[in-house]
Amino acid sequence: MSETVEKRHIWPLVLLALVAAGLAVLLREHLSFEALAANRAILLSYTEAHTGLAVLVFVICYAAIVGLSLPGATVATLTGGFLFGTFPGVLFNISGAVLGASLLFLAARWGLGDWLSSKIDATEGRIHKIKRGIDENQWSMLFLIRLLPVVPFFVANLLPALFDVRFSRFVISTALGIIPGTLVYTSVGAGLGAVFEAGEVPDLGIIFAPQILLPLLGLCLLALLPVLWKTWRKEVV
Repeated sequence: MSETVEKRHIWPLVLLALVAAGLAVLLREHLSFEALAANRAILLSYTEAHTGLAVLVFVICYAAIVGLSLPGATVATLTGGFLFGTFPGVLFNISGAVLGASLLFLAARWGLGDWLSSKIDATEGRIHKIKRGIDENQWSMLFLIRLLPVVPFFVANLLPALFDVRFSRFVISTALGIIPGTLVYTSVGAGLGAVFEAGEVPDLGIIFAPQILLPLLGLCLLALLPVLWKTWRKEVV
């Protein structure tokens, strides 16, 4: 790729990063649990009066938060549960997350993905081996980075774009892989009414509770089974 083409692709990403940084500073106080608690009556009233429009606005805002990697995705998920209940709130949360993740994926792919992938393919060493491992086990790795709560969401959105993952695989694995975690936080959001009344804050560490974390780890192991099977077959052969 020529230097001119590289610059043409990189500058929009730089501009996007600057916009995201600016919005993160400007909206920092608004994308918080305190802001949700302070405006809960207005939000509930508006949602009840204009349900369809509220859903549309919510999904778009959620997608913008994820697409720009703004702080507040967890609060947005709680808001989805608070305003719409566990169901259909979880569907709206997943829709916003997948839409935003897809936009970020496409932006990264258009900006640097193909160029970086070609550079990695042309090299030898650890990074090349990592990319080859992802290429050979895409479905397993995609589900794994979604299921593991220790992997930042924006990282899970960017890595597949930089490692030449097909867009359809990215969307499917994202939509299915985030269901467990999103369902947990949406249900927490659905119970925020009692939390607000008690003047407390929600327990966001609930996903690390044994009764929730252990099933997630079980799903991670299930996602790794094809990789382990391939490794075992290679050793046997």
